[in-house]
Amino acid sequence: MTNEATLHHFPGHDGARIAVHRLGAGRPVLFIHGLASNVRTNWLRYGTARRVVDAGFEAIMVDLRVHGQSDAPHDPAAYPPDVAVLDLEAVIGALDLSAFDLVGYSLGSRLSAMLVARGHRPRRLVLGGMGLRGFVDWRPRRQFYLDAIERFDISRPGEPDFLAIQFMKTTKIDPIALKYLLLSLDDIPREDLDALTMETLVLYGEKDDDPGSADALAAALPRATRITVPGTHMSCITLPEFGAAIADYLAA
Repeated sequence: MTNEATLHHFPGHDGARIAVHRLGAGRPVLFIHGLASNVRTNWLRYGTARRVVDAGFEAIMVDLRVHGQSDAPHDPAAYPPDVAVLDLEAVIGALDLSAFDLVGYSLGSRLSAMLVARGHRPRRLVLGGMGLRGFVDWRPRRQFYLDAIERFDISRPGEPDFLAIQFMKTTKIDPIALKYLLLSLDDIPREDLDALTMETLVLYGEKDDDPGSADALAAALPRATRITVPGTHMSCITLPEFGAAIADYLAA
């Protein structure tokens, strides 16, 4: 079996090209990466997708609009409310995914919850790197990134936004397009989380203090399992324990 994911493009909500990377064979698992990241950084580089594939699944990994090898239009009209979710629904339809598991990290966890609230029913759900505040009180975090974009070329080492901006530069994010995407995403109504009735893994780095309490999120969901792995918000996803926890949970 090849270790290289195959790359495909599908039309998103308005025809924008959305990149989809596929690896392995078996029950499909849809992976959604974090803000300013991409498929290669979150799922391929550190072996998470490979561990899931080795457990008997197919990894279907989407580069969100503005990220990775997907389109990043500069027209504000290309960013209606929740456009990232609309793109994901277009990909799910194009692939005719009726039975699948769903894995998100950080922003990808928010988008996963939004998909479920809109009626998609994965067998199992993994919400990585996101606490309850990151779902229902996300506007302050969104504002942090909007402010960082305004300081994209002037932030200096030691300033609060410096590392976030350096990460965006490393992943070659288009800051203009990212601003439009951020403005299209808002808080998730607390009652929308009531739709998350499937078995759910809340997966969190032990030193991650970024998006609120994972314990509060797990307590808010009826069938949640809470697992802590080593690392911070940025580092836990690079460690083998992270991918192993996902693979073991999906295969159980």
